[in-house]
Amino acid sequence: MPKIKVQCPAKINQTLKITGKRSDGFHNIESIMQTISLYDYLTIEISRSGSLDISLSGTSDEIPYNEKNLVYKAAKLFFDEIGDNRYKVNVFIEKNIPVAAGLAGGSTNAAGTLFGLNKLLNSPLNKEALHELCSKLGSDLNFCLEGGRQLTTGRGEILTPQEFEKSVISLIKPLNLGISAKEAYTKFSEKIANNHSGRENYINDLEWAVIDDYEQLQAIKLKYPDSVMSGSGSTYYIKDAAFENQEGYWVKNNLQTVPEGVSEV
Repeated sequence: MPKIKVQCPAKINQTLKITGKRSDGFHNIESIMQTISLYDYLTIEISRSGSLDISLSGTSDEIPYNEKNLVYKAAKLFFDEIGDNRYKVNVFIEKNIPVAAGLAGGSTNAAGTLFGLNKLLNSPLNKEALHELCSKLGSDLNFCLEGGRQLTTGRGEILTPQEFEKSVISLIKPLNLGISAKEAYTKFSEKIANNHSGRENYINDLEWAVIDDYEQLQAIKLKYPDSVMSGSGSTYYIKDAAFENQEGYWVKNNLQTVPEGVSEV
C-alpha cells in the first residue's frame, strides 16, 4: 500500500488588518503570515478500491475523524478533481498544533492532505490546480501549502512572497480556551458597528475584537505587553523571548520561523 508522511507547519500572523466585508460573507484581510517549527504529521496510505473510502484516525480527542474534518473534505475534493474515486484512503493525524488556536492547525492538515495525495499519485495536479482546491476549502490553506513568509490578501488566499526573517518564536495559550474564526470576526463586526476605540493599538485586529471578553488573554497581554495574538486566537506569540510555564496555560518556547510550507518527511 503506497504511503507518505507529510509535515504540516503551524502559522502565526505577524500582522492582521481587516480591510472590509465581502459580498460572500467573508472579510478581506491584509496579513503577513509566517510558518513556524510546530508540526502536525499526516501518514497517508492509499490502495485501489471499488469506490472512494476515506478513513481518518489520530492522536487527538479534540477533532472529528469523519466528514466534518477538513482532511476528509480535502481528500474528497482531490479525488473529485482528478475524476477517479476508486481508492481506499487512510489518514493518521499526529496532532501537535492546538485546536481553535489561531495557528491554522486544520488548514495545514488539509493542505498537507492535498499535497500528500498528489505526491502519492505522481502529481496529476500542478501547483496552480492545488492552490485552486485550497482556495475552495478555506482561507489559510493556500498559505499553508506554500509557507515561508507571505503577505496574504483577499480572504487570505492571495499570496505575495516576503523576505524570510529567521527568528525564535514562543507560544502561549490558555488550556481550556479556543476561539473560532467565526466568533472573532463576528465580534470584530460588532465592535466596528458600535464604534469601539483602541483598534489602532493592536497589530492584530482580531485581538482587539476578542480581548475584552477573556480574562486569560488580558492576563497574557498584561504580563507580556510585546506578545501578539495569532489569527483569531487564543494563542499569543512573542519573538526572541520566552514565556514562563504556568498552571492553566500551554507553553511552547524556542520554536523557529521556517521557510517552507507542507512537505514530505
